[in-house]
Amino acid sequence: MTASADSKTSGRILISVDAMGGDLGPATVVAGISLSAKKNDRIGFILHGPEDVLKPLVAKRKHLAGRCEIRNAGDVVEMEDKPSQALRQGKDTSMWSALESVRNGEASVCVSCGNTGALMLMSVIRLRKLPGIYRPAIAVLWPSQNPQRHNIMLDGGADIRADAKDLMQYALMGTSYARNGFGLERPRVGLLNVGTEEHKGRAELREAYDLIEGNARNGDFEFVGFVEGRDLPGTVCDVIVTDGFTGNVALKTGEGTAKLIRELLKEAFAHTPLSRLASILALTSLRRMGKRIDPSRANGGVFLGLNGTVVKSHGSADATGISAAVKLAFELADTGFTEKLAARVASATMLEQDADKEPDNNGEQA
Repeated sequence: MTASADSKTSGRILISVDAMGGDLGPATVVAGISLSAKKNDRIGFILHGPEDVLKPLVAKRKHLAGRCEIRNAGDVVEMEDKPSQALRQGKDTSMWSALESVRNGEASVCVSCGNTGALMLMSVIRLRKLPGIYRPAIAVLWPSQNPQRHNIMLDGGADIRADAKDLMQYALMGTSYARNGFGLERPRVGLLNVGTEEHKGRAELREAYDLIEGNARNGDFEFVGFVEGRDLPGTVCDVIVTDGFTGNVALKTGEGTAKLIRELLKEAFAHTPLSRLASILALTSLRRMGKRIDPSRANGGVFLGLNGTVVKSHGSADATGISAAVKLAFELADTGFTEKLAARVASATMLEQDADKEPDNNGEQA
């Protein structure tokens, strides 16, 4: 029985997985989805890649028995490929095949560790943007001290540009993600700026401030106003809105800082015999902290604004990271995230159109 047929009788949610995109190879991807299958019997998989490579890997994983259909796709989008080059390879790649399963309604979500630019371009081409969406965005998770342990930042690099309307839509999409992915009934949204004062920042940021504030009641979220870089891991808000250029720079800076902290701690504890003894005594606490700042524990950037959900896993993700991305994909599919996001955007678009119909001098709407 195929995974598609099995899902109809078992109530499983099917996740479409690009097996060939990760730096660590398909064996790691298969190990990751097997780990997810072990933890959650409501997940099934459609796995995309060369059948002769994937079949023996899947056969070794008992938790995937009867729950993983393999779709043969011979070509691979390499990390160094330009998006336009990957698009020309197109239909024969595992990435394209994985997206096609979502487009055809066979799977609820696509998960890939592959080339981010190529994945976004292919996602837009194959899944198309939701009606009313100007630019899709990548929502990424940022470790924080909030109860949910992570804040959501978008855009993480889907498009380096964003005008006021784009930023307003990012706020709506981020709110929907926070509500459906983290169970936050009334998410707090902040707009990233160089200061918290209303007069600061570029003109499009000040315009976006007014648009987001005007949609807060209809969107059922709390707008906290401008926030600064120090608030990314803080407790001031749950969703941070910014353009893709700023967001990607902030994301890479955060990853580099986390790596530096780990290396400095190792160096400090290895400095003297006494500090090495202290590291043994503090081992449990250090491991706990390492998990909090480990990117693989919060693996998965979500492409928002498309007719289908796509989760972009880190290219260097190990089996634990792959499993984390699959868990996120499952939770979003289980809540009907794409449909709820489409309804939220449609509602905001209608309000925007109504606001544009200003009465003329006779009191009639133009």
